[in-house]
Amino acid sequence: MFIYQWERKFKKKVEDLRNRNIHTNGNKNLYIACIFVFFIFWACSSARHFLLQSNAYDLGLFDQWIWLVSQNLPPYSSMEGVHILADHGAWGLYLAALIYKINSNIYLLLASQAAGLSLTAIPIWHIGDQAGLSKKLCWLACGLWWLQPVVFNTNLFDFHPEVWIMPALAGCYIANRSNKPWLWFSCLLLLLSCRDGLVLIVAGLGIEQLLRKKWNFGLASIGISLGWLAMLNKWLYPMLTGRTSGPKAAASLFSYLGSSLDEIIVNILTKPYLILQNIDWLGGIIYLLLISIAVAPFWKKNSIFVLSASIPLVIVNLISEESPQRTLIHHYSLPIAVIAVIAAIDGLAIHPHQKLPWKKLAWSAICWAALAKPWFFTGPYLNRVSQIIPVYQAILDVPIESKVLTTSYIVPHLSQRVSISFPKKDLQSINLDKLDVILLNPKDPGWGSNQLIQNKILERAKANNWSCKTLSHGLELCKKP
Repeated sequence: MFIYQWERKFKKKVEDLRNRNIHTNGNKNLYIACIFVFFIFWACSSARHFLLQSNAYDLGLFDQWIWLVSQNLPPYSSMEGVHILADHGAWGLYLAALIYKINSNIYLLLASQAAGLSLTAIPIWHIGDQAGLSKKLCWLACGLWWLQPVVFNTNLFDFHPEVWIMPALAGCYIANRSNKPWLWFSCLLLLLSCRDGLVLIVAGLGIEQLLRKKWNFGLASIGISLGWLAMLNKWLYPMLTGRTSGPKAAASLFSYLGSSLDEIIVNILTKPYLILQNIDWLGGIIYLLLISIAVAPFWKKNSIFVLSASIPLVIVNLISEESPQRTLIHHYSLPIAVIAVIAAIDGLAIHPHQKLPWKKLAWSAICWAALAKPWFFTGPYLNRVSQIIPVYQAILDVPIESKVLTTSYIVPHLSQRVSISFPKKDLQSINLDKLDVILLNPKDPGWGSNQLIQNKILERAKANNWSCKTLSHGLELCKKP
């Protein structure tokens, strides 16, 4: 009897050790895969920047803000004239400035973005594990995340701080399903640290919890989102901008609903017909198709609860006047991609040990090939290759302390200074007395400018006895006498 009991205990220990080794090896392989994806993402975004395809908005904008904070200088953008916190209330940018104090390299900013996107797969794996999925299906969930077209495209589209906290968005689901309210609360605060628009996701998470009848989680989430929005709208933004209230983007995105956030909210509730009259119905249908097509085959009836968390953000994107909010090229739908993959995990959990659905996975891969932009490296991203050497040589000739006016695609290469700007269509806003260096290319004026404006600026500089020289491929470098 004693030998039999000892044998059972021994076999149980061996089995536990084997399972632990399998779990450890699985995690190790996951970390290796995340590092591999990270280097692919970082290489792609770095190559795009090196090829002069990044822009003042938003890589140059955020790089200057973070650099100013790291140098203990007033963090006001010389391009926008606004405080770092007046843009989107993103106090998380102050943490990035700690890294810039050690090494203010813009490629580190791109690396942090690639890391945020690649490492989101780790909490997604654990959500699959929580749902009881087999190891193969957990890998499938990670693959679905990496194959989201908006993930790859966001990595390429300059820089946006909300990318950092996509792992925290997935972490909200781990915390909630583990019934860890403090971890849930911490993840919500992280979401609010990088963009004011993420109040929509925090509120959406609250809606999901209310539908699940988890009243404490739901009410707390909605309360946090409304409280943060009220604080920004009524205190922080007015204090930093002098405007009566509201985020600066509200009026431009929803001008048909009002000129302030308060007015917009009131009109949404009292005059919904304004939305029906102004919404782009065809564009909206296409948008809904784009954000769901790659993962919809994995959704089941029980995925509806998770998908409900995306409702506020989807609605705002649909009713916005800005069409970029309804594309996969920009970052606006990135949080929806996280929610979509977690909804797919819940769909897979109905049969947690099913065979790998190769046909559905192949469909996701096809969608990635059709909607992601790796092919830009074979054409559109190569249109400034001939300018690379002269541009980088000209950059070396620009003193660090100079106040610079340059084209939008050169701005991110010179943005770590107090004053950097690019010529927009308003020629009257260009004051040569406030500049030291002008580096333009009328033949390739870049985003937000044109050949006529740049030629007039150069003519004015030469008329004021600036020292100008013509470089190759249309570049013009002028310095104040």
